[in-house]
Amino acid sequence: MKIVIPMAGFGTRLRPHTWSRPKQLISMAGKPVLAHLMDNFNTLPNPESIEYIFIVGYLGEQIRAYMNTYFPDLHVNYVIQEEMRGQSHAISLTRQYLEGPMLMVFPDTLVETDLSFLAHETAGGVAWVKPVPDPRRFGVAVVNGEGRVTRLVEKPQDMNNNLVVVGFYYFQNSADLLSAIDEQIKRDVQLKGEYFLADAINIMIERGLYMRTQLVDVWLDAGTPQDVLYTNRYLLDHGRANSAEAAERQGVTIIPPVFIHPGASVQNCVIGPYASINDCCHVQSSIIRNSILEDGAEVTDTILDGSLIGCDVHIQGRPGALIAGDNTVMSI
Repeated sequence: MKIVIPMAGFGTRLRPHTWSRPKQLISMAGKPVLAHLMDNFNTLPNPESIEYIFIVGYLGEQIRAYMNTYFPDLHVNYVIQEEMRGQSHAISLTRQYLEGPMLMVFPDTLVETDLSFLAHETAGGVAWVKPVPDPRRFGVAVVNGEGRVTRLVEKPQDMNNNLVVVGFYYFQNSADLLSAIDEQIKRDVQLKGEYFLADAINIMIERGLYMRTQLVDVWLDAGTPQDVLYTNRYLLDHGRANSAEAAERQGVTIIPPVFIHPGASVQNCVIGPYASINDCCHVQSSIIRNSILEDGAEVTDTILDGSLIGCDVHIQGRPGALIAGDNTVMSI
C-alpha cells in the first residue's frame, strides 16, 4: 500500500504560524497535526508493507526532520512540488514511487475511520464522505441507487446532495489515477491555474471506475486558527487529555479537559477547560482556557481564552484572544 500525502501548500489561512512552520506541525492536544494524521493508518492491514510519499514544498525540511525523529522506522519518500499547480499536479510528481493500491489523504482534515476493511475491498475506488447540513462550500459525491459514485461535484449550487467528500480516497490501481491525471492535464481541465483531483477522478469514472463511498462519523478540520482550536477541544474531549495527571501539580487549579506536557512548568494558574500546554512552556499567575501553547511559550500574569500561541512566544500582562506566531513578544 502506498499512502500519498500532499503538504506543499503555504498554509496561508494559518498565518502567522505558518511563516515559520508548515501547518502539519501545528499542535493540538499535545502533538502535531501530522502525528494525529499518522494515527489514521494504525488499522491498515499489513502495516509493515506501507510506503509513504510526502509531497512537500515550503519549509518541507521540517517535515522530514520531524518524521526522522518521531517515526524513524517508517518508509517515507519525499517529492518536492516547487510550483503550486494543484492537487493532481502534485500527485503526478510521485509517479516514480507509485504502483499498486494507494491511499490519497489530504492533511488539512482529520478523520476517524477503521481501515482494516481494505484487506478485502473489491471496488476500484473508495471516497470517504460525511453528510453535512449545507454542502455548498465543499465537494460532494453523486451516488446512484446502487451506491456507485457517478460524479464528484465541487461546491454544488443546491443542497439536494449532502455527501461531502472529506479528502480521503482509496484507489486499487494507482496507475489508473496517474493516467487520468495525464488526460486531465492534456485536456487542460483546471481552475485558476490549478488541477484538482476531483476532475481526474471524474475522468476515471468516465473510463469505468467503480467507486463507492465510505461514511465517517468524525471529520475535523485544521486549516484555520478557529478550526485548530475546535479540533483541539474535540481531541481533549475524546481521550487525548491528561487532566488527572495535571491535577496533581501543586498550586494549579485544573478544569478538565486539559493537556499539560510533563516538561511544562505551570505555577499559580487556573488551566482549562480545553487548554493544551506543550513541552518547555512556562506559565505563571495566569488563566488559560480554550487555548494552545506551543513548545517554549512563556506566559505571565495573563488571561488567555481562544488563543493560539506559537513556539517561544513571550506574553506578559496581555489578556485576550491572541493569535501569536513563533518568537513573538507581547507585554503591557
